[in-house]
Amino acid sequence: MRIHGAAAVAWSRIVLRIITFVFALGAILISLDRLEGARSGLDISEVTAGSTPVRHYAWPDATGPVVVVAHGFAGSLQLMEAYALTLARSGYRVFSFDFEGHGRNPVPMSGDVNAIEGTTQRLIDETRRVVDFALAQTGWDRPVALLGHSMATDVIARTALADDRVGPVVGISMFSQAVTAEAPADLLMITGDWEPALRAAAVDAMGLVQDGAGEGETVQVGDVIRRAVVAPNVEHVGVLYNPTGLREAVAWFDRAYGRSGATWVVATGGWIALLLGSVVAMAWSLAAFLPQQVGLRRPLENRQLLIASAVPAIVAPLTAMWIEISALPVLVADYLMVHLLIYGLVQLALLRRFQVPFGQIGWIGLGALLIWGLGAFGLSLDRYAANFTPNGMRWAIVGVLAVGTVPFMVADALTTAGGRAPFWHRLVARTAFFVSLAAAVALDFERLFFLVIILPVILLFFIVFGLMGRWVAQHQGALAAGLGLGLILAWSLAVTFPLFSTVG
Repeated sequence: MRIHGAAAVAWSRIVLRIITFVFALGAILISLDRLEGARSGLDISEVTAGSTPVRHYAWPDATGPVVVVAHGFAGSLQLMEAYALTLARSGYRVFSFDFEGHGRNPVPMSGDVNAIEGTTQRLIDETRRVVDFALAQTGWDRPVALLGHSMATDVIARTALADDRVGPVVGISMFSQAVTAEAPADLLMITGDWEPALRAAAVDAMGLVQDGAGEGETVQVGDVIRRAVVAPNVEHVGVLYNPTGLREAVAWFDRAYGRSGATWVVATGGWIALLLGSVVAMAWSLAAFLPQQVGLRRPLENRQLLIASAVPAIVAPLTAMWIEISALPVLVADYLMVHLLIYGLVQLALLRRFQVPFGQIGWIGLGALLIWGLGAFGLSLDRYAANFTPNGMRWAIVGVLAVGTVPFMVADALTTAGGRAPFWHRLVARTAFFVSLAAAVALDFERLFFLVIILPVILLFFIVFGLMGRWVAQHQGALAAGLGLGLILAWSLAVTFPLFSTVG
């Protein structure tokens, strides 16, 4: 009876994985059909304006107005594609680009980040170069529209003040001290429902034109016209895919250029989420076919877990703050590499003291994790959501970051017993790491502030890639998962961090 019962359980698991695979495959195919369908018929070309990567979207033989689209800090042109496709399908000729230091732009950001005439001025100059390029490519002789998100809203507002060739401006999640009662003269502000500080800033910008003006209103005084709208139920990233914002942007530009016609809203966010989620779900079903190289690993005792989590969380920030390295042209990457290296080495030493067996490397699992994580998931992310392809010096950055990320992730995999430890064990281990980064920022806020911006990337890494690593570890061991996740984390950070040079 026990044998038959075990066989039934094993068979039910196989059936569940097969069903998951079939549903995930179907969801992937549907998502790809919708995402590629949003592009169908458009001319989409990759060009450069000097050294700046530019992607041009338009119907064949389109003659509509020109719109230049700019992304926010740590973003890339892929992140703005819902707006680029919506505008292009509505008849506009769209030029979206990667700022210096971002995406596939080979030129690092530079200048003083705290001075308008420093880094901000360089980004304004780059935006104007893209405007020059767009006008030269299209022959358009009327004002150019600008649309930007987050950091770019300040850049495009100041570009509008400096360049009389700029017409209507759309700022998404906008904040700019350059906005006055008179300029930009033609401004739409779109803010996410869950961005209270930026919503307040938009209302303040409305009040400069007309006292008491607020969200959902359009005010005009003389030549100045301004509107503030809220995209419902979204935050700082979700606002880029919200249908309300997409429709409002097209309507704003149509009004400015005296155009009318149907708007095809390309709200790709849901399909992107379905695609990436299905790629992860498929990884679970495929992991069952990995050779079973390891047996069950005994989780750490509670006391051992607390020591292995707390000691590196204290030692890493207190030690790394005294180590000054400036080898990488990337904001705070040098520090993060050192922090991760110390954290991982201290944790590995404690695990060795606790006589935790490290085991052997499951090479098949390591290869599968890299192929699926960087290939299937990474390529999907790169095409539809955010840059995930290293270029130029970013390849070297992957290698340097791996010096810290690999020991850190190997130690994490061993501490959590290859993902087999109780959930609260994993929660304690990851929380301790985030606390250590928060302590580092508190100890040297001015130098390490940008670590705060990268924290969501690391959190998403644990949620997405951490799951895939856990499934690999269950068959191929913690070392395979730790090594693979360490390399993927180095890759993810290298393509996310903006390049920055102190020269220039």
